[in-house]
Amino acid sequence: MSLPLILAAAAQAVEPGLVEKFGLELKYVIWQVVSFLIVLGVLYKFGIKPVTATMEERNRKIESGIKNAEEMQRKLAATQEESIAILKKASVEASRIVEEARKAAKDFGDKQQAEATARAAELVTKAQQAIELERKKMLAEARNEIARLVVTTTERVLAKKLTDADRAAYNETAAKELSGV
Repeated sequence: MSLPLILAAAAQAVEPGLVEKFGLELKYVIWQVVSFLIVLGVLYKFGIKPVTATMEERNRKIESGIKNAEEMQRKLAATQEESIAILKKASVEASRIVEEARKAAKDFGDKQQAEATARAAELVTKAQQAIELERKKMLAEARNEIARLVVTTTERVLAKKLTDADRAAYNETAAKELSGV
């Protein structure tokens, strides 16, 4: 059906007295309906359609933003879990390194102590050897001095000069007697 037929049918359905009562003329009503439909078409094409398209685009952008935000939250949670795992791993590694350092320091200290003990023992041994050599040297000097004194005393007591052979014999006898002491 066409629009004019619909309007004509609507005009006949209206009570006959109503049109005269309000002063309505059918041709003006038709023109007003036509102009209204034209304005409605223009508004729909240039107003309502772009606004709905813009609103739909905006809704898509909002949905996309929400999806991106949700994805970013998931990524952030995964990154936080990963960083926590890395921190735990680093903590374990740091503990291991500290423990190794403590062990190395203890081993080094034990080694230094053992070396110091060995050096001290070596120094004590050398000192004992030096003391023994000094004691032997002093004893030898004392023997020689005592032998010389014995020879000198014997010469004075006997009042005669001893030959070198006699002197050596007396020195040797005195040295043997003193070494037995």
